[in-house]
Amino acid sequence: MRSFLKCFLIIVLCVSLASGFTTLLFSQEKNPLGQYATLSEFQKVTGRKITKFNEAPMLAELVRQGKLPSVEKRLPEEPAVVDPVEEVGQYGGTWRRAALSPSDTMIHARLGYEPMVRWARDGKTLIPNLCTSWKVTEGGRVYTFYLRKGLKWSDGQPFTVDDILYWYNDELLNKELTPVFPAWLAPAGEQVKVEKVDNYTVRFRFKRPYSLFLEYIAVNNASFASPKHYLQQFHIKYAPKEKLEALVKEAKRDFWYQLYQDRATKFSNTELPVLAPWKLAVPPTGPRAVAERNPYYWKIDIEGNQLPYIDRITWDMVQNTEMITMKAVQGELDMQGRNLAFKDFTLLMENREKGGYQVYQWQSGETASAVFFNQNYTKDKFIASLLRDVRFRTALSLAINRAEVNQIIYLGQATPTYTIFPKASLQNNPEIRKLYEYNVAEANRILDSIGLTKKDKDGFRLRPDGKPIQLTILTNVGYAIHPDVMELIAQYWNKIGIKTAVDAITSSLWWPRINSADYQIAGYTLGSLYPGKFLLTYSLFVIPNSTSCYYGTLWGLWYTSRGKAEGSVKPTGDALKIIANFDKIIVSTSQEEIDKLTDEILYLWAKNLWAIPVLGFFNFPIVVKNNFKNVPKEGTLAYPYMSPGYMNPEQFFIKK
Repeated sequence: MRSFLKCFLIIVLCVSLASGFTTLLFSQEKNPLGQYATLSEFQKVTGRKITKFNEAPMLAELVRQGKLPSVEKRLPEEPAVVDPVEEVGQYGGTWRRAALSPSDTMIHARLGYEPMVRWARDGKTLIPNLCTSWKVTEGGRVYTFYLRKGLKWSDGQPFTVDDILYWYNDELLNKELTPVFPAWLAPAGEQVKVEKVDNYTVRFRFKRPYSLFLEYIAVNNASFASPKHYLQQFHIKYAPKEKLEALVKEAKRDFWYQLYQDRATKFSNTELPVLAPWKLAVPPTGPRAVAERNPYYWKIDIEGNQLPYIDRITWDMVQNTEMITMKAVQGELDMQGRNLAFKDFTLLMENREKGGYQVYQWQSGETASAVFFNQNYTKDKFIASLLRDVRFRTALSLAINRAEVNQIIYLGQATPTYTIFPKASLQNNPEIRKLYEYNVAEANRILDSIGLTKKDKDGFRLRPDGKPIQLTILTNVGYAIHPDVMELIAQYWNKIGIKTAVDAITSSLWWPRINSADYQIAGYTLGSLYPGKFLLTYSLFVIPNSTSCYYGTLWGLWYTSRGKAEGSVKPTGDALKIIANFDKIIVSTSQEEIDKLTDEILYLWAKNLWAIPVLGFFNFPIVVKNNFKNVPKEGTLAYPYMSPGYMNPEQFFIKK
């Protein structure tokens, strides 16, 4: 990374010397990665030295009052240096947003993206974050991370390897807090071991090579740390028994681990120390949640200004996505893409001048909607047998008028379905492309061929017991576009005699239904089939290795628990082959082998149609107020990037 940046800037410098505009061009050159690991790296690459640190006026006042140490004492020895997208920002202001639920604020994830290793702003490169560097040894089995000396939690307490060991020994290995050890930290079923080298050096040791580890850290926003000094007062291992029991009773909980999980939740506990730019100050239990700047945040800009620029973030808690769109139109949102609906793109564009905002178009970071056939559904044996029949799934895919969906819902902007595949070999495979054609006659022929020939007076096909076949698509109202698409799909399936209803539920009800496999079909996004390792680290839509795999949640439970969890179901056939390929990839050190196994996974997944993609990719509207700066005009909302987290939202600012 350093070599690339150095060569890049040398070329720019030579060109500028020849043009006679050395100072101007050098000052305008930006770090394509967005962030330098340390002050020393910044100086080495740019030739500039930061000798003085500055802070927000609200913090400077607290320093004057003796309520806060000086900025020099709050920053680590080597703060990370963030290069602003457009310009060095101004301090102050409130970033106004809206959310549908407490977790929807994303203060813990998208706006608190601070893993050990993170995606850079280019969306391709992994760079140090909580650590200043890392080292991989013993053939990919051992990863050593070097933490920032002097880095502090938001309450001023030191962040050290002891916080990582606490997370590992007292949270991860505690069965009451973590009943199922995270599968991504147990490649091939063998749990990672975490070792302390010294206060600022930690080692992760695996029994076999682990090719995906760094990517998994970035995708999972994994800091590997919990504030031991705060959370141990709620932990059964550390807290006096009588005191802990009193706290549990006071919180109206039955068990200590329920209280602990409450206190460890970043989006609801205002007392929990964090490492993010902003810390929750007013919980999202009322009409408005508030987060305020972290006075010990450990990043600065290229002029030594401690970040973030913005003082606070507020979220108006609303009931539906339509209210969020209306707030945007009225100019009441400063920067937001989350929960805005693509169907409202024209409305948003028409009200730009009135609302004082611009509308950027970022890549959605996901495909258009998809339907997932629950292979673990058991409540109705006949329906379950249909959902497991690839011929039935093929007929339903052929019945979807994708061109019409594109025009009605996506304004003709979505790409063809086959473009979801990262390689041309799969995009052009006639066997795969045929599955996504609109062919009602063939759909009806297939349904007749599997014995669904009898119909009632309304044309709906009948079960063996004489009742109409009834399907229900479960969808989430928190994502406005999917319920609309599912309503159209229900109409298409009704036309071929499969009576279909849509059950649109709130986000709070969605995951309990998904994780318990209590649904027939789920209507949601397919994510993105990113090429290479990125696909594999965010693979829940393709590989049944997670309880969030919509076509096989109990298969995912089997994988994550290695078959030990009650209610888990072992995959069979091609699904088991996909799992086997994935396990081979994890421990492979050969990119050629990884690519070959990945291609086979995608082929097996596509031909089985456990998930039916509707369309390919589309752009998404992002509302940005005219005075809200340093937001890239091009970007992605992709969840694996924790967008806009990978864009360094700490460098966003409000221009006065």
